[in-house]
Amino acid sequence: MQGVMLSGLRRALDGLYLAGGVLAGLFLISIAVLVLLSIVSRLLGIFVPGLSEYAGYAMASSSFLALAYTFGRGGHIRVNLVLTKFSGTKRRVAELWCLAAGSFLAGYLAWFSVKMVRVSHMLGDISEGSDAIPLWIPQIGMAAGAVLLAVALIDRLISVAAGAPLIAEQTSE
Repeated sequence: MQGVMLSGLRRALDGLYLAGGVLAGLFLISIAVLVLLSIVSRLLGIFVPGLSEYAGYAMASSSFLALAYTFGRGGHIRVNLVLTKFSGTKRRVAELWCLAAGSFLAGYLAWFSVKMVRVSHMLGDISEGSDAIPLWIPQIGMAAGAVLLAVALIDRLISVAAGAPLIAEQTSE
């Protein structure tokens, strides 16, 4: 029964990371559309307020939402130069230390990203651009991505602590 629950949790977490990656991809597509729209509107002499700002918001959201998915696929630059100097138990301890430090830092980022959204909403902050959009709206993408990254790091920390293979062990098989 516990194995079924854990495999369900694993599928849910992997689905969550994939959803972040898909959203990041959609934001990248929206950047292309916004830039193209900006170019065409300028050529036609039409002013569309906020296009550059929206492209910037989409870039930030895309970057942060992709973090957890990229981490899960081993796409982030890691401290492998140092970790490969160790083997066996020392390697696992070093990996756990790195994952714990990363989890702490990602949790800190997530906490303050969510707090930033709350404070922006409370204060009614709006952008200084011509669009005057409430800032908490584009900040949600960054906060969501930071929370996803923190969850992914904690997930990996727990998995490695429970005996899951290390990244190098997974790729060498």
